[in-house]
Amino acid sequence: MNRLGDATSPYLLQHADNPVHWWPWCDEAFEEAKRRDVPVLISVGYAACHWCHVMAHESFEDAVVGDLVNEHFVAIKVDREERPDVDAVYMSATQAMTGQGGWPMTVFAAPDGKPFLCGTYYPKAQFTRLLEAVTEAWRDQRTQVLEQGDAVVEAIARNPLEGGGEITKELLDHAVERLRADYDSVRGGFGGAPKFPPHMLMLFLLRHHQRAKDADALELVRHTGEAMARGGIYDQLAGGFHRYAVDATWTVPHFEKMLYDNALLLRVYNEIWRLTADPMAQRIATETAMFLVNDLQTAEGGFASALDADTEGVEGTTYSWTPAQLVEVLGEDDAKFAADLFGVTGAGTFEHGTSVLVLKRDIDDVAPEVQQRWERVRGLMMAARRERPQPMRDDKVVAAWNGLAITALCEFWRNYTEVGDVADVENVDFRSIAVEAGELLLTRHVVDGRLRRVSRDGVVGQPAGVLEDYGCVAEAFCALHQVTGDGRWLEAAGRLLDTAGERFRDGQGGFHDTADDAEQLVIRPADPTDNATPSGLSSLVTALLSYAALSGEPRWHEMAERALSTVVPLLARHPRFAGYAAAGAEALLSGPFEIAIATTNPETDPLLLTAIEHAPPGAVIVAGHPDAPGVPLLAGRTMVGDQPTAYVCRGFVCDRPVTTTVELATILA
Repeated sequence: MNRLGDATSPYLLQHADNPVHWWPWCDEAFEEAKRRDVPVLISVGYAACHWCHVMAHESFEDAVVGDLVNEHFVAIKVDREERPDVDAVYMSATQAMTGQGGWPMTVFAAPDGKPFLCGTYYPKAQFTRLLEAVTEAWRDQRTQVLEQGDAVVEAIARNPLEGGGEITKELLDHAVERLRADYDSVRGGFGGAPKFPPHMLMLFLLRHHQRAKDADALELVRHTGEAMARGGIYDQLAGGFHRYAVDATWTVPHFEKMLYDNALLLRVYNEIWRLTADPMAQRIATETAMFLVNDLQTAEGGFASALDADTEGVEGTTYSWTPAQLVEVLGEDDAKFAADLFGVTGAGTFEHGTSVLVLKRDIDDVAPEVQQRWERVRGLMMAARRERPQPMRDDKVVAAWNGLAITALCEFWRNYTEVGDVADVENVDFRSIAVEAGELLLTRHVVDGRLRRVSRDGVVGQPAGVLEDYGCVAEAFCALHQVTGDGRWLEAAGRLLDTAGERFRDGQGGFHDTADDAEQLVIRPADPTDNATPSGLSSLVTALLSYAALSGEPRWHEMAERALSTVVPLLARHPRFAGYAAAGAEALLSGPFEIAIATTNPETDPLLLTAIEHAPPGAVIVAGHPDAPGVPLLAGRTMVGDQPTAYVCRGFVCDRPVTTTVELATILA
């Protein structure tokens, strides 16, 4: 009997009709394996994963494979986005055994959960042979199999980065030099194919540029940002970034679009725009923000997890074009313009002679008539694309990823305010949208004072929040406090951080990824590395630093500093896997600055706009009436001579109050 029909996870529901008798992750599944004296097959994936779909179609939908699995195993299906703790444990085992990881992840474990054989995608014939071999080994070589499981658990329980150290500018300078050595100076980004958007490293390099006045660090970010924005990894019609490029040139992507990538990249392009006034960065930030609203916003006000890689079982059909399709939609003249602009050729760059759209020509600083033609052509192509089959949406709301999106939208809204534009685009008020998403997290995901990881259709799921949920949501609440002046967001952030400090600390300055009262797995995960999303530790550090600066309570700053000290070996040896932690370290060295503007015009006061324009790394900014309730940074902050007044502090030490934009800019510089 397949037991996934009542699941809330779209990924699990995709497998509810399989002939495999799937169980969801639960104690009862392992009890059943013990009762039957059979091993456990754990299959981990997510709804937007292309190769997960392939393995499902080849193997899990096959009756012969289903019979083989059902006879000799208890099969458990896991949504990695819903249970990142389970995913983390078995991914560590997979990487330890094979040297690599990915999804779908295929794990064979004893009934106590200890993994003894791990892999990723297997073609049907190979998977069938593997099932038969594991069955035979479990029957005839049980002792060796169990010993292998014990050895794997012992290996993944060890911390390869023992020790700690002090966060110094020399450490971060060294990290930047290591990144320069890995940098692709021709195509942008780091390493070769496949190439993932290095958003967290870009945030680190932007902050490093600000603090260290390192122009080359800024150029690495600008170059990478332009290369991605021109590439097929970016959706040239609807906006938003695909998950990664299969090549080193950013041309052909895997087509899933993830909320977390787009939230983090919105922050990157917004910051490039803030620091350089680059019109391409402004456009990409704007279009990415609109993608979040148009394609991922849910009816309840949150943001869906992802758009699928496949459309009706085929990858890329929604997005790719041929010259003939351009002619059909645009006519001969505009089709030539579009083919030249988007790199659509007869040979194609993708499958079956189709091309993924790239941007071959500049369109951000061109004559008005070229801009108008570009907009008309893009509009016609987008209208035609909407008539094609569309990828499915994984509409579960993940707390951490919604936190990332809220923070990004708050920063984007503020940047528009600073440049004097209306703080909305196409009649969209991004601050209100961020607040609405925050309300969903606060009212639905916080249950009895504890965070829940996911919800869907407004119904909260059972999986408990992990450390990244607490960190990203607390950071988002701090961002909402800054753009609204509403004290309840700061209070809510403080409650989450209290829980994190009480339930997740490891007693040595660091943090576990799961709470001390969470379900016990074969190990308690505590991974400090940033991967597709910020690690739990680095996301919590960022929230702690912001909350400390906003609340004026040094103990939170000290907690962040101790936590960062535990990842010094990672920053020193493997900075590519510590981008968000490094960005937090830059904020720590910067102060971070605390900027309070006492004013009767908290929306557009020139002092506020100056603070936004010149804000140092990780700075917090609040503006409002003196002694505004619920805003600690405005407590006792009067307007000097009845004029709007800026108060700037750094590390809880304050400069004299100033009343002119020139004085404020000088202090912040």
